[in-house]
Amino acid sequence: MGIYPVDYPATVDFPTALDGIRDASAHIESTAANCPNTKMVLGGFSQGAAVMGFVTANVIPDGAPDGVPNPMPPDVANHVAAVALFGKPNARFMRAINQPQIDVGPQYVAKTIDLCVPDDFVCSTGRDFNAHTQYADTGMVDEAATYTANHVLAALGPAAPPQAPAPAPRQLPAPAAPPQAPAPAAPPQAPTPAAPPQATAPAAPPDATAPAPPPFNALRPLPPGTLLRCDTVCHIIGPA
Repeated sequence: MGIYPVDYPATVDFPTALDGIRDASAHIESTAANCPNTKMVLGGFSQGAAVMGFVTANVIPDGAPDGVPNPMPPDVANHVAAVALFGKPNARFMRAINQPQIDVGPQYVAKTIDLCVPDDFVCSTGRDFNAHTQYADTGMVDEAATYTANHVLAALGPAAPPQAPAPAPRQLPAPAAPPQAPAPAAPPQAPTPAAPPQATAPAAPPDATAPAPPPFNALRPLPPGTLLRCDTVCHIIGPA
């Protein structure tokens, strides 16, 4: 969303509003031509409401000073979603300052909200100068915001429905492998014949009594293979 402040000297010298009418008209027409899909909301307070009232007029009002720009082309209204005016000077006020009456053009009337605080001396028959500053306090600013938001949504049209995701391609099941033929059973093996029992070797007959070894002679070595047995003899020789 963009906001454009109209460039003009808003003062008690009411004819300075001409500068605002020229600037606002030029910007609105330029936006409609260069951004045709943009929906605009026009708004103003007090003298600013008078500017927007003259901008939307379809004719130059009687008694307008020299230099008032021509009305905007009628098709520009198709690019304006709403108009919000706060404290727009009424005919009595405009006669008092010797200015022409403000009339919103027929292309904009149905989408214009024209708000006036009761007893506001600028837009009503009241004489309350303080009422002219109470538009935010009375909730009229919020009222205008809701009004313009609804008109913008209506002008934009319904939102496009969300696109459904594309269905995933269907996967065909893979063909099952053909059943494998069972392998032929191996032929039965003939039992291996048991080995014949081994004959046991006959036990060796007991040796005959070995001959006594010859007496040991230290001066005569025994022949190889001679077995020796040494015996120890203990003798009692007396008390310890």
